[in-house]
Amino acid sequence: MRNMAPMTDHTDDVTHLGELLEDIDFCMLTTIDGSGQLHARPMSTQKMDFDGTLHFLTDRGSHKVEDIERDPQVLVAYADTKAQTYVSVHGRARIARDEALIEELWSPAHRAWWPNGRTDPSIMVLSVDVDRADYWESSGSKLTQLIGFAKAATGHGSGKDLGEQGTIRP
Repeated sequence: MRNMAPMTDHTDDVTHLGELLEDIDFCMLTTIDGSGQLHARPMSTQKMDFDGTLHFLTDRGSHKVEDIERDPQVLVAYADTKAQTYVSVHGRARIARDEALIEELWSPAHRAWWPNGRTDPSIMVLSVDVDRADYWESSGSKLTQLIGFAKAATGHGSGKDLGEQGTIRP
């Protein structure tokens, strides 16, 4: 993979990170629990224009809320294995009851967790303000990637040519 220098323009950084995450629905949110251990769980990123903050709906009674209130540092890991795109987002999380944002993020699928609808008082917005994101993305089609891997494995190419990686600081 080709190592890309960090981008310098904030707008370009936010746009690029938004594009990387756009088609990846599920991620793993990692918090630090009360005993100092890392705890990861799957989450679905809510679709909206990315502005440097990720948003999720969560329940007031979940353990992740306790973890974040104790230590807001989180890691959110995304993987799109079909496109060979991987993103590790580092940031600070916060929990709030934001009626307008709940309204914006709500979808009918959320009734599986909150059967009483979007007015359920236990619904909270978990927001992650992104400090840094590391990404790895492959270039070309699957066939191009396969040929590149074969060349690298036989000494006729380099794994550095298979895509790019970089760090974004929105």
